[in-house]
Amino acid sequence: MQTSTHTFPHFWHFPLLSSIFPIASEAIIGKVRMRCALSGYLPTLQTSFPSAAILRPRARQQRLRQRTSLKLNMSFTVEERGNPNSLSYRLFFKNAEGKYISPFHDIPIYADESQNIFHMVVEVPRWTNAKMEIATKDPLNPIKQDVKKGKLRYVANVFPHKGYIWNYGAIPQTWEDPAHKDGDTDCCGDNDPIDVCEIGSKVCSRGEVITVKVLGILAMIDEGETDWKVIAINVEDPEANNLNNISDVQRLKPGYLESTVDWFRRYKVPDGKPENRFAFNDEFKDKDFAIEVIKSTHNFWKALISQKTNAGELNCKNTCVSASDSPYCCSVDEAKAVVGETCPCGKDEDIPSSVDKWFYYERK
Repeated sequence: MQTSTHTFPHFWHFPLLSSIFPIASEAIIGKVRMRCALSGYLPTLQTSFPSAAILRPRARQQRLRQRTSLKLNMSFTVEERGNPNSLSYRLFFKNAEGKYISPFHDIPIYADESQNIFHMVVEVPRWTNAKMEIATKDPLNPIKQDVKKGKLRYVANVFPHKGYIWNYGAIPQTWEDPAHKDGDTDCCGDNDPIDVCEIGSKVCSRGEVITVKVLGILAMIDEGETDWKVIAINVEDPEANNLNNISDVQRLKPGYLESTVDWFRRYKVPDGKPENRFAFNDEFKDKDFAIEVIKSTHNFWKALISQKTNAGELNCKNTCVSASDSPYCCSVDEAKAVVGETCPCGKDEDIPSSVDKWFYYERK
């Protein structure tokens, strides 16, 4: 039997987080370890925030952690391959039947279509910096860290922001078509699933599949491409009943939307790139507008998965879309072979200390 553990997300200790999370002393952490040991659980602690731990049953002590499937909700699990914080790291998805699936193509867009409740795949937990994303060009589209010039990418901290300020991810079975020029932005799509900023109170886990209620949308123009940012909240969040449209966010979370625009505007500046622009005078559009945008990207995806439009470098291999609807549907054995070609899960690599650096710029 293999030992399955999970590591705390990498957090940076700074005053804002200290005001949000209870401060855990070494004594408290010691008690957590003792209780977990007595109950047969083994946490791997890399931070002083025990609320972020994911505890897994302990089988036996091993020098290297052999991660197996981590259950994230009733329907989906994830399997880690390669070394975390390295170029080899991948996060593959399985459905309730244990079949490997694509988070891009096989997870349904809707959790409840009649109520416009959508699935969201969490790529980046709030407060973290690693630029994780669904690998749209890889078979089965695992989550992996973006790479630039052979190095792993981490989003810069532009003061006063630290890491991503929401749980960040994508809505499955959507696609911003690079051949379609949007009438509102006058730019073509960015060739990715539509992005989501989940603004609830919980810090989600990488690879977690949650159900969200859409509240609004921001039209960002990133290096000449349309890059929609959906604002949503987990339907299980305590505040979900009070947040039903973008105006509710403005009223109940003052400053959050302005900070969101500021974050997206300047997050690439430390990399030497210009500030991003936005359509609609930097203003958010409401829930109804957002849902129509999501539906249009779902239609673009339908054309993509059925080979009615050119996929280019995108990998459309899937296991759950019916063969009559998608010529890219593959067998269970083919999917297993894809995962088998990757490295087994190993030890975490070190995260560079430069990730914690803050950058300061005057606002224009």
